Amino acid sequence: MVESIPPASNQPAASSSGALTYRDAGVNIDAAEEALAASKTAIRGTFGPRVLADVGSFGGLFRADNLGKEPVLVATADGVGTKIRIATSISRFNTVGRCLVQHCINDALVQGAEPLFFLDYIGVGKLNPEMVASAITGVAAACKDHGVALLGGETAEMPGVYPDDEFDLVGTLVGVVEREHLLDGSRVKSGDRLIGLPSNGLHTNGYSLARRIVEQRMAKKNYLEPFPGEPNGESCADVLLRPHICYLHAMRPFLQRKELHAMAHITGGGVPDNLPRVLNGKGAQVSRSAVPPLNVFRQLVAAGEVPMDEAWRAFNMGVGFVMVVDAAAAIGIFDDLQNAGEKPFHMGQVTDAEGVHWLD
Repeated sequence: MVESIPPASNQPAASSSGALTYRDAGVNIDAAEEALAASKTAIRGTFGPRVLADVGSFGGLFRADNLGKEPVLVATADGVGTKIRIATSISRFNTVGRCLVQHCINDALVQGAEPLFFLDYIGVGKLNPEMVASAITGVAAACKDHGVALLGGETAEMPGVYPDDEFDLVGTLVGVVEREHLLDGSRVKSGDRLIGLPSNGLHTNGYSLARRIVEQRMAKKNYLEPFPGEPNGESCADVLLRPHICYLHAMRPFLQRKELHAMAHITGGGVPDNLPRVLNGKGAQVSRSAVPPLNVFRQLVAAGEVPMDEAWRAFNMGVGFVMVVDAAAAIGIFDDLQNAGEKPFHMGQVTDAEGVHWLD
């Protein structure tokens, strides 16, 4: 689960003579073990009866019997991108771990899958046990909340690849769906309605642009300064590190309903790039004004003078997830979502013309 990888050959040695150690080359094996030890309780807390190997095994073991009549495994991998730069700048690492898991759950959910287990990878230049343990604990907390086993992972210390004060966090999730309930776009037809569910901010996309706007156009010296327009005086870090929403709980009641034809997770590329991926060659008419506005996007777009079409590709602009449903069932599904405490919005319909066509 924890491995240290030697640095590049141009790393400086501790001295010009005498015995060298791995630590002299920039790799601290003891720190890696310390980080793992601090995370073991949280990791084991995600285990269920299907997990057959303990923390630290070379490979995770997961019983696959009785997963369904015709179970189809769905696998997805992703990272949290440059959101990690903000987390590093204020030493707040637990939320990005949660973002990673919940992003991957949403990606598998699009095809109708329930999550089974998760694997994480952390790459660092200089291993800080507290930092790594915090990130892994955030991963484990999200896994536990959603019934996902944190089956294994890798922590690699690589001086010369990553700067000392930065790290990367990526993960892989495996889920399962009964073949008859698999969502592959084949049910989508012209006239289907689009029901959106809101995001709570950037989620895990658009951070390279957002950071440039905050640092250069808003002239924020650090991310602990207040973010403009936030009613409770939240800092830039508070706003930009909000955990990526998981839509599993909201969608679970609909996964086996024939009226649900497709779903889209709105990530990098926004609505215009992600929605067509699930429409099986069809397109959509989408109302931008139907999406509840979020202050974070108003401020970023205004400060960065970002053209509206560019903003809708760089950011999710308040749309976290989209359901494509049969027109006759749309009102009932919308009401069911509202009654469950969700905040859906009608945002358009499927058309025969490919691509996304803005109504306003």
